[in-house]
Amino acid sequence: MPSREFQEIAQRVSNWGRFGPEDERGTLNLITPEAVKRAAAAVRRGRVFSLGLPFGSEGPQTGVFGRFNPHHYMTVLGQRMGPDPAGFSYSDDVIHMPLQCATQWDSLAHVHYEERIYNGFPVGEVLSLAGAARGGIEKAAKDGILSRGILLDLARWRGVERLPAESEIGPEDLDAAARGQGTRPESGDILLVRTGHIQCFTRDADRAAFAGPQPGLGMRCALWLHRHGIAAVCADNVAVEPLPGADPGNPIPLHMLCLRDMGMMFGEMLDLEELARDCAADGVFEFLFSAPPLPVTRGIGSPINPLAVK
Repeated sequence: MPSREFQEIAQRVSNWGRFGPEDERGTLNLITPEAVKRAAAAVRRGRVFSLGLPFGSEGPQTGVFGRFNPHHYMTVLGQRMGPDPAGFSYSDDVIHMPLQCATQWDSLAHVHYEERIYNGFPVGEVLSLAGAARGGIEKAAKDGILSRGILLDLARWRGVERLPAESEIGPEDLDAAARGQGTRPESGDILLVRTGHIQCFTRDADRAAFAGPQPGLGMRCALWLHRHGIAAVCADNVAVEPLPGADPGNPIPLHMLCLRDMGMMFGEMLDLEELARDCAADGVFEFLFSAPPLPVTRGIGSPINPLAVK
């Protein structure tokens, strides 16, 4: 049974019906044309940062939750089309991987409780071995995901390279980091949170540590995200929130509050290191952020290569 605090937050942040009874995009609806124009205005230097991890056999997965690193193989190799040995030839390949094995979006069908996903759709009617009939990732892909991104560098704000494992970030921390950076969140923004935890994988090459105890946003941050009209939230750890959770009976409360109650998608395992260094150097923590998911029909998630443009 979720705690009383969890239930109270869930009631306060719920967006069920806010965007219509048939809505399957949730807070992405907050990315209005005005928000997109604000994103375009954030481009000043034309510097592009790729925030995605490589999709390959050396990826971050350890086999937990049935997720594995991509298997890539060739189906056609140097096939000639015609009799001329020096003529046109082609190669093709295949990749076999979980949709959530590296940098990725969680769709609104990814989690549920009390047998309902976002907007009250019954699990028994929308989830099957064929995937998600409601809230699938293709609904987010339809209009893409592009808005102003804002980086809150919690590790740098606390004067460390990485936040300690299992550190819980609260809304007061988000407020303090935003004030310290001079960052003003606005409705339709996409929030990127740097904890430094990605370094366990990218610098230390320690998959187990990356998948293990880690810092993240506590469940009270759902109130902050709701209050500021954030369209989506991304982080450089595995789950956006801390692992393991403080409550064994409700181990991933922020997933439940955001994806299921608020309709807010999570972007996970973003490499924010180079972007964060640049933001610290020029004092500008806003940028155009583009991270369109693949329109996988009935998909529960999607791999992405997010781009930040300053």
